[in-house]
Amino acid sequence: MVKVNEYFDGKVKSLAMVCENGLATVGVMEPGVYEFGTTSEEIMQIIEGEMNVTLQENTKQTFIKGQSFKVPAHTKFQVEVTRDTAYICYYK
Repeated sequence: MVKVNEYFDGKVKSLAMVCENGLATVGVMEPGVYEFGTTSEEIMQIIEGEMNVTLQENTKQTFIKGQSFKVPAHTKFQVEVTRDTAYICYYK
């Protein structure tokens, strides 16, 4: 079953599904700054666009199309999106 998610007044939208390795979401973000929290480890891959990501240890990195990053479980992280960006996220 596919679940539709919408956050930050509709500026972040995703579709969630269960795949053979667990839960995955594919989504889009409009330009803005967003803070997310995790309950499980996440691997986020950029499909189109780019994200400036600040992880809990206050390290800021930019990720572009084709790149991915890992977010540990039970943490918060911030993303800054300067143009429409698409991603896929796998939850462990």
